[in-house]
Amino acid sequence: MSQQAILQEAALIRSDAEALEVAHQLAAEFAVEAGVRDRERRLPWAELARYSASGLGGITVPREFGGAGVSLLTLSQVFRILCAADPSLGQIPQNHFAVLELFPLLATPAQLRFIYSEVLSGRRLGNAGPEKGKQPMQQLSTRLSREADGLYLSGQRFYSTGALFADWIPTRARDESGLTVQVLVPRHAPGVEVIDDWSSFGQRTTASGTVRFDRVRVEEALLLPVWQLADRPNLTGPISQLIQASIDAGIAEAALRDAILFVREHARPWLDSGVSRASDDPYVIQAVGRLQIDLHAALEVLDDAARTLDRLRTGEVTDAISAEASIAVAEAKVLTTEIALQASEKLFELAGSAATRARHQLDRHWRNARVHTLHDPVRWKYHAIGNYSLNGVFPARHQWN
Repeated sequence: MSQQAILQEAALIRSDAEALEVAHQLAAEFAVEAGVRDRERRLPWAELARYSASGLGGITVPREFGGAGVSLLTLSQVFRILCAADPSLGQIPQNHFAVLELFPLLATPAQLRFIYSEVLSGRRLGNAGPEKGKQPMQQLSTRLSREADGLYLSGQRFYSTGALFADWIPTRARDESGLTVQVLVPRHAPGVEVIDDWSSFGQRTTASGTVRFDRVRVEEALLLPVWQLADRPNLTGPISQLIQASIDAGIAEAALRDAILFVREHARPWLDSGVSRASDDPYVIQAVGRLQIDLHAALEVLDDAARTLDRLRTGEVTDAISAEASIAVAEAKVLTTEIALQASEKLFELAGSAATRARHQLDRHWRNARVHTLHDPVRWKYHAIGNYSLNGVFPARHQWN
C-alpha cells in the first residue's frame, strides 16, 4: 500500500465496550500474518489503515468533543489486546495517545478543537523521540528559531515510533528563550525526513528510526508550552508508562498462549516422564501453572494501576497524587516486564527443541519482549518503589515515570 494512501473516513466509537469489541476484531485480523510481517519486516501500512478507519485512534477524545472518552483501564486493555496479536503493530500508536494527554493541560480551546477533529477523522500522531547520540535522554539540541518570516525547526531525533506512518509528528525543541516546547509538524512538510533505519532484532516493524528536521516551517498555533509542566504535577508520565506496561503484558499473553498450544499439539514428552503426552509431564504442568499465576498477578496489578489513574485524574493532581500514580504504574511495569521475559524464554524449555525451528516463528516473542522491556530500565522502577516505600521519596517526574 502506498505511503500516501488516502485515509478512509474513520468510524466513531462511542463507548468503552465498543472500543474493546473493535480491538478484539482487529486483533483477530492482525494476528494472522503477524509472524510473516516480523520475518519479512513487512511494514503494516494496510493494517494501520484498518486501525485508523476503525476509530480506535480517537477513543480518548473527551465526550464533549465528540469522542468516547474511554477510561485508562479500557485504553490499557486495548493495547494488551492488540499487542497479544502483533506487538510491533500494537506499539505504533503509543505516542499518539501519550501526546494527546498533553493537550487538555496546555492547549488553547482552538488547539483542542483542531487536534480532536484531526484524531476523530482518523489522523495519526507519530513521534520524534530523544536526540540521536549518547547525551542524556532529556537533553535537547533540536531548536525552534524565530526568523523574520516565521518559526523554523531544525534537529535530528531517534526512537521515533510511528513517525513513518504518521500524519502529524510531535517533537520537543528549545525555543529562542531556551524553553521546551512541543511542536506539531505535518509528516510531509518540506524539510521533514523520516528514515526507516530501525534495525532491532525485536519489535521489527515499528519503524522506530530517525527523523530529521531541516528548517521546517512551523505554525505558531501548533506549539504547546510543555515547559509549564516542569513544576506542575500531572499524570502524563504515569499514563505513558501504563501504555508501555500494557504492551509488555500483551507480549506475555501471546508467549504463554503459544507455549501452551505448542506443548499440546507438537511437543514430545521426555522419556523419563513416563507419560505419552508432553502436556501430562508433571514438570511441564508445574511450570505452566507458575507462569499462569505470574501472568495473572501482572495483569491484575496492571488493571489496578489503570483504575488508580482513572481515580486520581478526577481531582486535583498534587505532588503526592503524581507520585502515587507513578508508583502504582511502576509496580505494574516491574511485573509485566518480568512475565514477558519469563514466558517468552520458558516457552522453549517447555516446548522443546522443535519449537526453535524458524517455521514456527516462536522466537519473535522473546525478541519482542527483550527489546520492548528495554524502553526504560526496570531496575529504576525497583529503586523508585523502594525509595518511596522506605523513605517517602517521590519519584522524579518525567515521561518515563
